[in-house]
Amino acid sequence: MVQTITPGRWRGLRATSLDTYVFTILAFDQRGTFRKMLPDGTSYETAVHIKRDVVVALAPHVSAVLLDAAYGLSSALDMSGSSGLLMSLEKSGYSGDSTYRHMDFDPNWTIEKIRRMGASAVKLLVYYHPDSGELAEEIEKTVQKVCQECHEYDIPVFLEPMSYSLDTKVKKESAEFAKTRPKVVQETARRLSQLQPDVLKLEFPVDAEFDQDEAHWRQTCEAISQVSVVPWVLLSAGVDFEMFERQTQVACQSGASGFLAGRAIWKEAVTMPDSERQKFLAETAVPRLNRLTDVTLKYARPWTNFYQPIPASETWFKTY
Repeated sequence: MVQTITPGRWRGLRATSLDTYVFTILAFDQRGTFRKMLPDGTSYETAVHIKRDVVVALAPHVSAVLLDAAYGLSSALDMSGSSGLLMSLEKSGYSGDSTYRHMDFDPNWTIEKIRRMGASAVKLLVYYHPDSGELAEEIEKTVQKVCQECHEYDIPVFLEPMSYSLDTKVKKESAEFAKTRPKVVQETARRLSQLQPDVLKLEFPVDAEFDQDEAHWRQTCEAISQVSVVPWVLLSAGVDFEMFERQTQVACQSGASGFLAGRAIWKEAVTMPDSERQKFLAETAVPRLNRLTDVTLKYARPWTNFYQPIPASETWFKTY
């Protein structure tokens, strides 16, 4: 069923997608993960400079860029004006223990400020497992509240649920968790898509370390497309580029609306000297983006399959 959405949300989705209504978005909102990639003692100014280098070089080649408030302002101000801008709302990381993950927010960073700074959309990351009982219910209520507030400011929200293990003896990267991952990601998409995010940003539902069957990959991605009532895009989760390219093709052939990826594209660049970084971005990262864009343009499902704008009329603004 096609939903009718308000002008701000429509414009936000238009600003973050290509003219064909599919998403080719660069993610560089990493904070804690980004710092861990850098040498000990790297200054804040250097971290900002590196992020800006990457974003300025790559923004002209994507439909939008996802950034953070802590390190991303210079990137947001200096990147290509042809690219849309998404800003992360949540704090980096989580509170609680590894099997009971709460989301945290900085009271000084709000949806209102994201709208005021000219961003096209809000991104919200949550650690979520559909079998976590009261915690799942708590997170669902928070997600719903954030989505409602974003829509009050007429700005779209991209929701990024990340799965994790509820058993301290079972790591997410294990074969045991990999067996449950397709159902976990599918059920997550089913539940959370009903809470009115505009787009889901999802991890690949199969752990390729333990399953190289692309027919099964396609089956699990199709299952997500069947249960999600909103468009979804694929995140890279730090996998190597060659693997992410394969995953993106399968996901887009199976109903995804594009990609929203970071480290698979730029991770080698952050530890390089400036001159080497620029060469890598121009000669390796840009071709990577071009290859992903070609796949997306060929196979991805337009988000307009899900949304239409309010009808234009002489009096539309009276009830807006």
